[in-house]
Amino acid sequence: MFTSLTVWENLEMGTFIQRDRFEAGLEEVLTIFPELKAKREQKVGTMSGGEQKMVAIGRALILMPTLLLLDEPSSGLSPKLRELVFKKIVDINELGTSLIIVEQNARMALAVSHRGYVLEMGKNRFEGEAKSLLTNDEVKTLYLGG
Repeated sequence: MFTSLTVWENLEMGTFIQRDRFEAGLEEVLTIFPELKAKREQKVGTMSGGEQKMVAIGRALILMPTLLLLDEPSSGLSPKLRELVFKKIVDINELGTSLIIVEQNARMALAVSHRGYVLEMGKNRFEGEAKSLLTNDEVKTLYLGG
C-alpha cells in the first residue's frame, strides 16, 4: 500500500502498465467494494486495517485478473472485519475470478473455498473438497480446535 496516496491513486497504481483499463476495472472494483467510492480522496494511511485490505484487494483486481492470490487476507483484522473480507472474497469468486488463499484461519478459509490443502511443516498433510476437510475429525482435532 502507498499510505501517503489516496484510495483512487492507489487503485490507479494497479493499472500502471495498462492505464487505459482503469475506468472498466474501477467499475468492477466498486461493484465489490462500493464503500471505497465515498473514500476516494482519503489517504490510505488514515484508514482502518479492513479498509486498507479492501484497497489492496481492489488494486489487485483493477485489471480484472482470472486468478488472484491472497496471502493472509484476515491478518490483523477484527472478527467483524474478517467476516467482511471473506464475504468479499466470495463476491470476487462469484464475479468470475479464481482465488488461491493462504490463510492461518483455516476454518474461515475452508468455509468459503471449493478445495483445501492443509500444510504441516511445509508438507501437504490433507487435501480435498473444503467442506469435507471442515468435517474431517482429524483435521478438526489437529487444526480447527476440536
